[in-house]
Amino acid sequence: MKALVLAGGTGSRLWPLTHTTAKQLVPVGGQPVLFYGIQAIVEAGITDIGVVIGSTGDGIRAALGDGSRFGARVTYLRQERPLGLAHAVRVARAWLGDDDFVMYLGDNFVIGGISDVVRAFRAERPDAGILVTRVPDPSLFGVVELDEAGRVVRLEEKPDCPRSDLALVGVYLFTSAIHEAVAACTPSARGELEITDAVQWLVDHGRTVGATTITGYWKDTGNVADMLEVNRCVLEGLSPEIAGSVDAASEVVGRVRIEKGARVERSRIVGPAVIGADTVIRDSYIGPSTSIDANCAVYGSEVMFSIVLRDSRIEHAGRVESSLIGRSVRIVGTVRTPHAHRLVLGDHSRIEVAV
Repeated sequence: MKALVLAGGTGSRLWPLTHTTAKQLVPVGGQPVLFYGIQAIVEAGITDIGVVIGSTGDGIRAALGDGSRFGARVTYLRQERPLGLAHAVRVARAWLGDDDFVMYLGDNFVIGGISDVVRAFRAERPDAGILVTRVPDPSLFGVVELDEAGRVVRLEEKPDCPRSDLALVGVYLFTSAIHEAVAACTPSARGELEITDAVQWLVDHGRTVGATTITGYWKDTGNVADMLEVNRCVLEGLSPEIAGSVDAASEVVGRVRIEKGARVERSRIVGPAVIGADTVIRDSYIGPSTSIDANCAVYGSEVMFSIVLRDSRIEHAGRVESSLIGRSVRIVGTVRTPHAHRLVLGDHSRIEVAV
């Protein structure tokens, strides 16, 4: 059995961060979101992994390498444009051959892994297996309708009037039957080849499609709020470790990981929180549910419920909360000018200011 991991896409809901960074590489709990999916696949006993990449492919390649660090073998498959999940399967057709495979969306996060569903799929071997979960607003997702016996009846991508509250989780299991279904797909109104249409084709042609409802934690980390929530969830299971230095004037409370080369000076850190390698925290407060990446600096500031990517600096900036801060960003406090904001913003930025 193989695995197909989708790590392309534009990440438009995370602009401007994803103009230069793959959304799958944003770190939560101290490591990229993508790594959790790769680890879950390997834990399920699958080590032959194809990774579909797009315009951010160089970053994905640099992060994953040949896959040996995960105990896997990674093959990269180029998708020139993000034309849909079914299109990604079409791109990978030659590499997949006639093998069964798991398709895993690289920006999804599933607590508990996928070992159980892979084991059940191997034992029962339906033509396709899908994972679903109940959500408050199904119109944001692919929606699945089941009959009274729990059989899949209908799938629809982001419908205006959902027929159920069951959303597709970004993990699918397929036999080679999916390739005939994908070949029959035509572009949707969004101009994409939808995997929901391919699975619906299987249903309409009498193929067996199994649905497993999961009740554990699942998130599509496609927007800032969900990314921060996944970070919070991961940090709840953090094991404390201090590999860096903490001076006598500082206090570390709860589950905190301070990585090698990091320095904490005259500061208070309340976990769960991660302080990356070679980062300096000075005269500051780091609050719960915060991940600060490597080689950052926080001086005279408060940071909580936030993610700060590598090489960034926060200096005398007051309180920073519920924020996702990109790489090599500098946030500097300045003398307050009444009724004025001084801003330097990149394309597609969004800010919230007090008025």
